[in-house]
Amino acid sequence: MSRDLGLRRLHGLRGPRGPRRTALIAASMTALSLTASGCVVVHGEREVLPATTRAEAAKALEEFTAAYNKADKAYDSSLDADRTTGALADIDSARLKAGKVNHPDGNPGHAPLKLTDAKFTIPAKAGWPRWFLADAAANKGGDVRWLLVFTRDALDDPFEVAYLTLVSPDDIPKFKTDKDGWAEAVPANSSDVAVAPGELSQKYATYLKDGGAGFADGPHTSAWRDSRKQKSVRPGLATQYIDEPMVNGDYAPLALRTADGGALVFYTTRHFEKQTAAAGATVPTPNEDVLALTSGEIRQSLTMEFVSNEVALDPADGPVQVLGRIQGLTSAKGE
Repeated sequence: MSRDLGLRRLHGLRGPRGPRRTALIAASMTALSLTASGCVVVHGEREVLPATTRAEAAKALEEFTAAYNKADKAYDSSLDADRTTGALADIDSARLKAGKVNHPDGNPGHAPLKLTDAKFTIPAKAGWPRWFLADAAANKGGDVRWLLVFTRDALDDPFEVAYLTLVSPDDIPKFKTDKDGWAEAVPANSSDVAVAPGELSQKYATYLKDGGAGFADGPHTSAWRDSRKQKSVRPGLATQYIDEPMVNGDYAPLALRTADGGALVFYTTRHFEKQTAAAGATVPTPNEDVLALTSGEIRQSLTMEFVSNEVALDPADGPVQVLGRIQGLTSAKGE
């Protein structure tokens, strides 16, 4: 079971700071071996290689946690700007920005995040970005597991967390691995799963608007659609929704092959919610965190923009099951 941030802040998550580099850097990771004729250079952008070592993955998790705690304590997104990217950076830097506006001296409720019992799933793949999954227990969020996807675009870059979702331990699948324990990355255009990972963000956005088949019922699919319908018919207040895919650069989906032939896919979507009051009525006053991210004056309407990162089981056949979703407000506009 995951936690949906919505308009709330989940204590222990951070937000926008804008995307990191979106252009892939054709840096070469080389391994040299001597032969009778001299040196043979193996290029990482062409050869299938593990994304990192298990020791380096553990170090990346440790460095992320340390940077996150500093940023959370000070409400200062610059303190972990080089440890987050993509969806998580957008969600968390907005949280820190709002926190700084309302608490200029720092986070009065700061409690350090502790991640333990970490397990690492590292795919062997060619080309950039190189990435891996960390699955850890935490002292926040209850009994769920924290799934963090670390990625980097070049050998000299630090690993940054692009995706963070909270999932029940029972929902985490077994991954396909080779004899050395390395996992398999599923290409964005893979045709051997129900929905190609590269199309999942668009399919999800379309489903939220129109419904239909393709996604299993659950809190992040049918239940979310039902909740929206109920909100949209409140007397004196009209609520409209727009859902958009996010698939480029640091928002590109990342997928791991599961042991049953499917895939576990991490992907991003953007959502807009516009509340418009009827004549003589007013838009409900938002909380202080929303106000901190709001431009303009709220008179007749309030439009809120959210970024959401999801994790889903994409089977070889059958409906996609959305296991977890973390959504955060990134900006708002009053009119």
